Amino acid sequence: MAQPMESKDATMVVEELPKPDPTEYALRKRLPRKLPKRKSDVYINTKTDFQGQLERCQKLLDAGVPEIHIHGLGAAINRAMTLALQLQEKSMGSIQMAVNTSTVELVDDYEPLTDELEPESRERNNSAVHIKLYRTT
Repeated sequence: MAQPMESKDATMVVEELPKPDPTEYALRKRLPRKLPKRKSDVYINTKTDFQGQLERCQKLLDAGVPEIHIHGLGAAINRAMTLALQLQEKSMGSIQMAVNTSTVELVDDYEPLTDELEPESRERNNSAVHIKLYRTT
């Protein structure tokens, strides 16, 4: 079903392809492209223990790292924000925060469960947040 999308210049029509039947295809979600992995980058997900992520960030700040970058994608955005706010609160005002949002393109692969079908790939967008925490003193 086509849905119109409003913009300042013109109205675009976006075609939504029907999702493949789950009895015929297995869904495989590819990992998103990541920023270069630096010592100060922390990628947040919903499966890792929150307390462990908090302790890892605190250890980086205690070790004298001037800034850390916290990245959250999709459902992990709320967790990334909560983590950054807790670190800021623990620092009693010595840590500031700069927040950027973005949209990340993700690819889903549909692998056929039978030999008669062809594999398919679909692109979709997901929201992301990038939080820079840095010391002010």
